[in-house]
Amino acid sequence: MKRHCLALDLVDDPQLISEYEAYHREVWPEIKKSITDSGITAMEIYRAGNRLFMIMEVNDTFSFQQKGAMDAANPKVQEWEQLMWKYQQALPVAKPGEKWIMMDKIFSL
Repeated sequence: MKRHCLALDLVDDPQLISEYEAYHREVWPEIKKSITDSGITAMEIYRAGNRLFMIMEVNDTFSFQQKGAMDAANPKVQEWEQLMWKYQQALPVAKPGEKWIMMDKIFSL
């Protein structure tokens, strides 16, 4: 099993952050299925202020390229992603159109 850690910012607005968290308390079933179908075995998202941190544990079948292709072909995932952009904003280091940015591990014990 492998772990990936990613970061993203939310729009720094308390009302929008509250709405974003409400959506994540009741993630659409189609979104949960798309996550597990891609080989992601566990996913957690944490928030500090408007910064998000995601931890994904994946099995050996997972690849970001395959997940991207699956998401692009899934209208419900596209609907969810479009909705989430209302609340999300790219990190300053993101390339145009990038959302979640892979974090580099700098310490392990």
